[in-house]
Amino acid sequence: MDALRRIVRALRLSATEVERELGLSVAQLFVLQQLADQRPRSVNEIAALTVTDPSTISGLIRRLTDRGLVNRGTSAADGRRVEVSLTPAGAKVLRRAPAAPQSQLVAALAGMPEARRRAIAEGLVDLAERLGPVKPTFFFEGDAPKPSRR
Repeated sequence: MDALRRIVRALRLSATEVERELGLSVAQLFVLQQLADQRPRSVNEIAALTVTDPSTISGLIRRLTDRGLVNRGTSAADGRRVEVSLTPAGAKVLRRAPAAPQSQLVAALAGMPEARRRAIAEGLVDLAERLGPVKPTFFFEGDAPKPSRR
């Protein structure tokens, strides 16, 4: 239980730091970081890179587009393909951004042997199933209502 508390605390502290420094959710930062190489990507590509459902990514991209951090447009090579790319404002945010907690978690897991990763995954799936049905989202994305401004 102590290890789980340490992981959740580390993720929550990182999320708080990102929100304080950038005014973005960690999920939004993680999506921006997938576009850091300046290559336009489809929603499905971003979903695969972030290991997240495309519908969740679509909502995040909408919010990033509204803030002027990404552009969403049609591919020049394939008119059926919608592509998302980083704007200059989005690139500026990334230059001063810390690593997203998800990136740290993915890197930590990637450094483990495959058998260990598989065991962790199986254990977490079992734990999640025992806790009951909850739609997965990014860490801390939409967890609590925002305080009202008065």
